[in-house]
Amino acid sequence: MDDQTLFNEGSRANVYPPRRSTSVRWTHPSHCFQRMVALLLMCLLGFGSYFCYDNPASLEDHFMEDMHLSTALYANLYTWYSWPNVICCFIGGFLIDSVFGIRLGTSLYSILVVIGQIVFALGAYMDSLYIAILGRFIFGIGGESLAVAQNSYAVLWFKGKELNMVFGFQLSLSRVGSTVNMFVVEPMYDYVAKMGYPGYETLGIVLLLAGITCLLSLLCALLLGCLDKRAERILNRVESTNTEVVRLSDVTQFPLSFWMVVIIIVAYYASIFPFVSLAKKLFMTRFNLTSDEANAVNSIVYTISAVLSPIMGLIVDKTGRNLFWVFSSLLLSLLCHYMIGLTMVNPHITMVMMGVAYSMIASALWPLIALVIPEYQLGTAYGIAQAVENLGLALVTALGGKIVDLYGYLVLEGFFMSNLGVAVTCIICLWIYDNGRLGLLNMTAGQRSIHDANKLAAESIEREPMLQDSDTEAVVSDHPGFSTHVSLLAFGSDFSSFKTNRRSKHEEA
Repeated sequence: MDDQTLFNEGSRANVYPPRRSTSVRWTHPSHCFQRMVALLLMCLLGFGSYFCYDNPASLEDHFMEDMHLSTALYANLYTWYSWPNVICCFIGGFLIDSVFGIRLGTSLYSILVVIGQIVFALGAYMDSLYIAILGRFIFGIGGESLAVAQNSYAVLWFKGKELNMVFGFQLSLSRVGSTVNMFVVEPMYDYVAKMGYPGYETLGIVLLLAGITCLLSLLCALLLGCLDKRAERILNRVESTNTEVVRLSDVTQFPLSFWMVVIIIVAYYASIFPFVSLAKKLFMTRFNLTSDEANAVNSIVYTISAVLSPIMGLIVDKTGRNLFWVFSSLLLSLLCHYMIGLTMVNPHITMVMMGVAYSMIASALWPLIALVIPEYQLGTAYGIAQAVENLGLALVTALGGKIVDLYGYLVLEGFFMSNLGVAVTCIICLWIYDNGRLGLLNMTAGQRSIHDANKLAAESIEREPMLQDSDTEAVVSDHPGFSTHVSLLAFGSDFSSFKTNRRSKHEEA
């Protein structure tokens, strides 16, 4: 199945058209107010998991000192977050599409996030790395599957011109969680430590307090589920959506462009998240920063993305050209890693640039999946993308910890630059491939609107004669004077011409 067949498939199932009657009440699900409330809840779905995901990064030196960990052992706190999602993230998306549904699936995954954070805190409190890893394992299963549900909700409510901006808002509010974590958790640790607890017990208490944010995200999941159920009932959404069945074998039918996007996702994020998880000590040793200063610098990527992601999403919505924006952000990220590893440029400047690139790629890259995959398969597609991403993150984080222990941070930066080199090569190949198929992924916003309108018009024209012929066939099959196996579609004629032909043959006989 090629890109042209898949492009914006299922858009006619979108129950939230961009143009609405001014007479629609604010209580109606298609009203702007209801959609903005839904968007806010979608964004807050990931706040808790993003806040707690980088708890180890903001407490890196304390984990290594209080629990006596090497860099490689510390990296296991991120590696074992990613390992289960090599399979579970894909299964999580499939379960949303075919088993649980988006509302139940979102609630279940939010509960797993809460349980995982509690177990993680217990492991730190007991000075047990294995229990802490188990907690991160459970947390990872819920966190990444919850991200799939978040993406599926976004497409369900906002597919169309607003989708890039919505992805930007989601990233923005989620990354507020990461930013707040970088600024809040270290002072929390210092405050609890003054109470006289041993270092590892202090870690456990701080991690348990951080878990409150996961409970708040669970509450948002329940509220969003109620809002979506009401919208489904009022808008009769079940009858409007694509009724095709999702099968695991459908994965083999995904187009080449989808797999190219997945490779870019893996190669790019493998140079960002592992970097942030290991960067605190890098900034402390290479740039002589204190622990608080290193956390502040490390948080700049998330701070910038929290501010710029909605803006970049709006820019991509207005301009289109997704491939151009992805290509630009990859080059900028490559430059940033070069500056950190091989120059002494102020790290604040470098991390601001990296934050701009991160915001740019998040708003332009992930929506590409919705352009090449049918809507009824999006949960599975996003699950696959994040599953493969987590495979890359698990391998790169584990390898990164080993590299730091054996060779230092300079070699680590060279490793990250090689990952970005793969991403740049792949985006160039995707650009060339897409140009050979009408350039669907790099259209301007205006071109994409015209393409979508023409596609819907063509589909409407194709459906009308089929519906007419189908109705006629039903009449013929029930008529006592005709054989029930006759199909007017096979003859390519309407009912009146069929009767005329039959009558003339009878007269000749």
